[in-house]
Amino acid sequence: MSKGLPAKSAKRFSKPQAFLSDLDARTVADLLGAASDLVLLIDEKGVVRDAALGQSGLPEPLVTAWVGQAWRDTVTVESQPKVDDLLRLALDGQTDAKPRQINHPHTGETDLPLDCVIVPLPARGNRKGRPAVVFCRDLRGPAAVQQRLVSAQASMERDYWQLRQVENRHRLLFQTASDALLILDADSLKLQDANTAAHQLFGEALQRSSWRLADGVEAASRTALQALLAQLQATGKSEARRVRLVGRSKPVDLQGHLIRQGASGQLVLRVLFNGAGAPTEDPRRERLAQLAELSPDAFVVTGPDGLVQAANRAFLDLVQLPTEERVTGQSLERWFERGGLDLNVLMSNLRQRGEVRLYATRLRTEYGAGIDVEISAAAAGGELPAMGFAIRDIGRRLAAEPVAGGRELPRSADQMTELVGRVPLREIVRETTDLIEQLCIEAALALTNDNRASAAEMLGLSRQSLYVKLRRFGLADGGE
Repeated sequence: MSKGLPAKSAKRFSKPQAFLSDLDARTVADLLGAASDLVLLIDEKGVVRDAALGQSGLPEPLVTAWVGQAWRDTVTVESQPKVDDLLRLALDGQTDAKPRQINHPHTGETDLPLDCVIVPLPARGNRKGRPAVVFCRDLRGPAAVQQRLVSAQASMERDYWQLRQVENRHRLLFQTASDALLILDADSLKLQDANTAAHQLFGEALQRSSWRLADGVEAASRTALQALLAQLQATGKSEARRVRLVGRSKPVDLQGHLIRQGASGQLVLRVLFNGAGAPTEDPRRERLAQLAELSPDAFVVTGPDGLVQAANRAFLDLVQLPTEERVTGQSLERWFERGGLDLNVLMSNLRQRGEVRLYATRLRTEYGAGIDVEISAAAAGGELPAMGFAIRDIGRRLAAEPVAGGRELPRSADQMTELVGRVPLREIVRETTDLIEQLCIEAALALTNDNRASAAEMLGLSRQSLYVKLRRFGLADGGE
């Protein structure tokens, strides 16, 4: 822009009369046709009177068939309100620069998407309304790109879930392997993962972030360990080396493989027991495990993190799942109706007292059905801490038992109608509501061992609201 000249807007021509006033109809029609992929001439009644195709490759027979039809009749049902809006703008002499996507049905193929802008023309004589020009841009290219993007996203999701399934299978095989397996970083030798057998073998020391494999091997065997690690780094695999572990009288064989992942790598080490060095199973414990598997009550074993390690047939039937693999590795909170709240209460009590008796809650099956249950649990310490949960379905028992403690609520219409006429309706509702509220608060306090923060969370109340209700029902300390 030259210095001293006023700034002009480029949104529209500033001097159209200087160049366009002498154009004839044919020239104007050519200009309109070249301005867009498709141009439609619409009369005052909204009927398509003419059409001009650009270079986009739109199907000419389809467009030709629109001539003589009302424009709204050539589009799909969901696009008709948009066409009505555009025609209403043209009737009022307004130009809407914002394009509207209009879809036209195309027999045997997908709908034809067009971005349309309408420009009203001057009224002709005494005719009511105005003719208009509709400029249309072909959206098939962007729509095809969008469809490819959606297909690529769907393919990525399928690949992701396939990888998750493969990972879960490998994880299951890793955790259930009878041999102790350790995964170490190839450079720092830090422990990255260990299976259940490795935790049993090396004990609680394995849970320390500073643990190194040399810490679990006796000093006399560290030379053999260094030779094994050097062979792994050099060749990617090693022959079995006999070493002695700290705290074990019998030697074990150690072998491994190196897995390269770009610039980094992982060492997979396997501990093999030889002869008498292998741990033996107590037949009595085997019978106990068999009886737990056959128990009519559900039984679940989890780690300290609440992830299921084993479950018997009764638990699978209770949550309506076909195989144990479907629950292994899942958090137990998945089947609690109150989710993490129930699991946190149970785990907190197990960590503090080592056991939980007759904890009443509700489970949710795989298909969303609710089940009233009682849970008793115990925590096992030692080299590999675990939690055992005995779960009993008490739905039928609850249906048959009366409410204890002399606070029985009316259970039928007959019992409720006996109060009508003797007690005002407002008092019946208030007393019943207060009793239910008090029972729920007492139950929450009992379940959480008088932990008021957890009880408030369980009831969906703020702590302040819970304290107000405790004082109201005389449940606060000192009866306040």
